[in-house]
Amino acid sequence: MDLLHFFTSLDTQLGSVIAAHGNLIYAILFIIIVSEIGLLPLFFLPGDPLIFIIGSFCKLGALELPIMMATLMVAALCGNLISYRIGFIIGENIDSHRYRWVDRKALERTRAFYKKHGKTTLLISPFIAVVRTFAPFLAGVSRMPFGQYAVAANIGTSFWIASLMLAGYFFGEIPF
Repeated sequence: MDLLHFFTSLDTQLGSVIAAHGNLIYAILFIIIVSEIGLLPLFFLPGDPLIFIIGSFCKLGALELPIMMATLMVAALCGNLISYRIGFIIGENIDSHRYRWVDRKALERTRAFYKKHGKTTLLISPFIAVVRTFAPFLAGVSRMPFGQYAVAANIGTSFWIASLMLAGYFFGEIPF
């Protein structure tokens, strides 16, 4: 339970975690971003506020901005690949078996949606909590072509990370 509390409230405890763990914080934050994007049950992790606050700590000199940004972008890439792959495997399983609980019409609508709007969805979805976790998974289930998926998902998550980190870097010192 303490570990769950640690990860879900890391955005409010980041300063003390950096002081206590030093450079290990890069690995901790990497794991959090991979988990939030790549593992459906962990959609509740604090991505947006955490990345903004990371930018603020970069401004203060506690973290290195280029290293942290690269670390989180690679983490997002890994999370995207994991989620897509899990979705793709589940999609194959659904196609090869006739499960009664699967609504075939809904599955076909999802596939049609990703065929028409998949790239746009993946560019925008990182900016919407919960959706950033489910969009890559559904792209896999929908069998979106991997090349299109990888480009759109990684541009979207890279822009998400860069914009939030830079916002934290430039605006994190403004008192509210």
